[in-house]
Amino acid sequence: MSEIPQDLKYTEEHEWVKLEGDVATIGITDYAQGELGDVVFVELPGVGEAVKRDDAIGSIEAVKTVADIYAPISGEIAEINEELDTAPETVNDEPYGNGWLFKVKPSDKTELDGLMDAEAYEQHISD
Repeated sequence: MSEIPQDLKYTEEHEWVKLEGDVATIGITDYAQGELGDVVFVELPGVGEAVKRDDAIGSIEAVKTVADIYAPISGEIAEINEELDTAPETVNDEPYGNGWLFKVKPSDKTELDGLMDAEAYEQHISD
């Protein structure tokens, strides 16, 4: 059973979002990292880059596959997790902690209302 923190929002593409003030931290879920397997490389967008909800903005490369990273909300990239350059496996070890991917300054916080809560996400991955 995958870990699904109650205080986060989730996408159908298995990203999680945590809004703190005017910045949203984004990563992939425990379920997603488990499905991918051992992460060997993470390609992230650049700081200052404008992103649009649902656009592919990076990728996660695992031993057997490559998965796109989608923007769960629109806005500007405020920060990226540079630790992942040298330690991409952190995504596997701590998907909700030090394995976060990037932070966005949302241009429209109401987009968060369209994301799933923990209960809906749990239903989504059990279907």
